[in-house]
Amino acid sequence: MRGLEQIPWAYDAFMAVSEPFGLGRWRRWLVGGARGRVLDVGPGTGRNLPLFPVAARAIALEPYLPLLAAARRRSPATPLVVGDAQALPFSGASFDTVVSGLVFCSVPDPGAGLAEVRRVLAPGGELRMLEHVRHRRPALAWLQDRFQPAWTWIAGGCHPNRDTEAAVAAAGFVIDRSSRRAEGVLRRFVARPG
Repeated sequence: MRGLEQIPWAYDAFMAVSEPFGLGRWRRWLVGGARGRVLDVGPGTGRNLPLFPVAARAIALEPYLPLLAAARRRSPATPLVVGDAQALPFSGASFDTVVSGLVFCSVPDPGAGLAEVRRVLAPGGELRMLEHVRHRRPALAWLQDRFQPAWTWIAGGCHPNRDTEAAVAAAGFVIDRSSRRAEGVLRRFVARPG
């Protein structure tokens, strides 16, 4: 289903409003620790791509062609691949770092996508993740649950009430607690295969 997340100008407008209020700082953290061969899963319009460290060799995978076209304009030298997080078109142990920024809320089967991330990570590799997730406060989580069907329809598949951290742990990753930060519904962390 196509929604606001798949319309480049709408996505960029929302990000442009969000980034000065902290999202930009979190995005810089997300890509700043990437090393070696890097897979950016779901780069959207490519806002992460110009921020990667010079030594990182990034490849971006995105299912929506209009978003990839926008990403190409932001980072012409980065290899871009059309693909699905649930069936990554890469050999096992291909990447030192996988970066995921505001993506797994929209992956239809997060468990399958995270299993694929685990498969393509090299030994010693890490998943760097930034997500909006289910709120810890029950009243706000209840509101997310009520709003979720409409939001999922409007945004084109985003589920704002997912417990992504639990899904990451269930997929066999161990979250580095020293890297974890939480602010409202945003979470950022590093995870490694356990």
